[in-house]
Amino acid sequence: MELDEKKEAGGLADLIDRVLDKGLVINADITVSVAGVELLGIKIRAALASFETAARYGLEFPSSVNTQTDAWKEATKNKEECPQCGKRAVVDELLNEGCKWCGWQSAKVKIEQKQVI
Repeated sequence: MELDEKKEAGGLADLIDRVLDKGLVINADITVSVAGVELLGIKIRAALASFETAARYGLEFPSSVNTQTDAWKEATKNKEECPQCGKRAVVDELLNEGCKWCGWQSAKVKIEQKQVI
C-alpha cells in the first residue's frame, strides 16, 4: 500500500470515527409547488451517531431498544478524551488509574504513587 493510500484510508476511518463521535443531523423540508399551490411536501429528519453519542445528547430510540444490556450501560457512562492519545475513556478510570491505551497518568495518580513510595 502506498503512502497516499494509507493517508486516504486513515482519513476515511478518522472521518467516520469523528461523525459517530460527534454526530451528524440532517434536517430538510422539501416542497414542490406549482402556481403557489403545494403539491408535495417532504420532511426529512435523520441523525447519524454512535449509541453513546445519541444517548449523551438525549436522542430518542425505538421502543424495541433494550437499554438494560451491559453494552448500553457502558455506552452511557461519562467519558472524556485522554489528553495524550485522544482515545475516549470513562472519566473515573482516566483520573484514578490513567489511560489504558497510552499509559498517560493524571496528576492525582502521580501524587498517589509518590505517597506510596
